[in-house]
Amino acid sequence: MKSVLKTLELETKGELEIVDITEMVEAFVKETAIKNGLANIQSLHTTATVFVNENEPLLWKDFKNHFNKIASREQQYNHDDFQRRTVNLCEDECANGHSHCRAVNLPVNICLNVIENKLQLGQWQRILFIELDRPRKRRVQIQVLGE
Repeated sequence: MKSVLKTLELETKGELEIVDITEMVEAFVKETAIKNGLANIQSLHTTATVFVNENEPLLWKDFKNHFNKIASREQQYNHDDFQRRTVNLCEDECANGHSHCRAVNLPVNICLNVIENKLQLGQWQRILFIELDRPRKRRVQIQVLGE
């Protein structure tokens, strides 16, 4: 069995930005020359992730409204209390409990079939990356396994 890995570098512009990464993933799958196998697409972050859905602008607005309802910035989060919180603090730490709470509703990775060197997606399915926090540099890893 063959295994090929690639890391995509993204730079997001803002909270709840959605980026369609389907074409980047499809191009990499084709490069691997793996005829049949699996493609695993994984976010390397706790406040940004990947999922499969439609690339439809009105639906994306619905996603944003949904995330604002389930975990709004206005709520209070223990994670944001820097007087009490003592672990996993960075020099540029920001109040982002809402972003982590949004992330628990999405997978950290997706695994898709590769058949005849082609990623298998349904008619409207796209691979989407969503920034749940603030603008920053992000990484997504793609690992294709197969023969």
